[in-house]
Amino acid sequence: MTDRELDAAGITDPGLRQAYTRCRQLNARHGRTYFLATRLLPVQRRPAVHALYGFARWADDIVDTPDPTTSALERSARLARLQRDLRTGLRDGHSAEPVVRALADTARRYAIDHRHFTDFMTAMRADLDVTDYATYSDLRRYTYGSAEVIGLQMLPVLGTVVPRAEAAPHAAALGVAFQLTNFLRDVGEDLDRGRVYLPADLLAAHGVDRQLLCWSRESARPDRRITSALRDFERLTREVYREAAPGLAMLEPVSRPCIRTAFVLYGGILDAVAEDGYRSVQHRAVVPRRRRAAVALDGLTRVVAARLRNQTPLLQREFAPATSQEPPQPSTPEPMHRRLA
Repeated sequence: MTDRELDAAGITDPGLRQAYTRCRQLNARHGRTYFLATRLLPVQRRPAVHALYGFARWADDIVDTPDPTTSALERSARLARLQRDLRTGLRDGHSAEPVVRALADTARRYAIDHRHFTDFMTAMRADLDVTDYATYSDLRRYTYGSAEVIGLQMLPVLGTVVPRAEAAPHAAALGVAFQLTNFLRDVGEDLDRGRVYLPADLLAAHGVDRQLLCWSRESARPDRRITSALRDFERLTREVYREAAPGLAMLEPVSRPCIRTAFVLYGGILDAVAEDGYRSVQHRAVVPRRRRAAVALDGLTRVVAARLRNQTPLLQREFAPATSQEPPQPSTPEPMHRRLA
């Protein structure tokens, strides 16, 4: 399947093909939800998405390496080396680092603004030193570089039916919505890394501080104050999903099923956290496989409908009846008894 994607994208150089394959492997291993959604894109656009995600994953792994023997100084040096490789790769269109080489090629093919990559690296460097955020505004300044720019990088690959500047705020909001969802799901795991992404003022409004979060993590016991704070953070996150939703209809029709599927799957994580009683300090909530499969099948149906309307070739195994193309609405914060990675 990788060869088919690369052939369709016109990527023929053997070394470059290997670089894109490496990015695809990173996407498949680390981003199950997003990788699933990417499978719904036209085959020729998938390598670019793998390159964008693979680079982001590569940088994030440097910051969050699970190896306890790797010091903060070593992580900083590795990140600085990646930043130099990125700068050179974007300038020259080539790099000895496969992930950077694929990214530079994608940036050239789709004329992606290089500032989005440098802003992303600035956010990654903040993760080496910053362990918490005083206010939601402070957190949103961080998520500009860590999440908004990811949505902006993706936009040229996805294509739009409106001027790109009109769709950009919604694409940026969707990147933030996905990351805030991860923050809510991964409270306990982030604590283990010494970080608290939930704003301190929001936590304090519910009588929560880092000490209480650590107690809850270590004792595996919930606390009603933490539950209340996480529910409040969920509310903020759903507001960002509502900001992002209008952008789905602004994308090219063949790209909408992919992003709609990611939209629904990530929103399902919020549902899963709520159904689990907001116990994400103790463990990660998971969207059931059956539910993920149902969303993916709906996305596949929409792919077929979009391609039929655009008269593009269909794979036999992708055939399914067409359904409505209405953009989804984010679910409400209240429990619904139904619920990415």
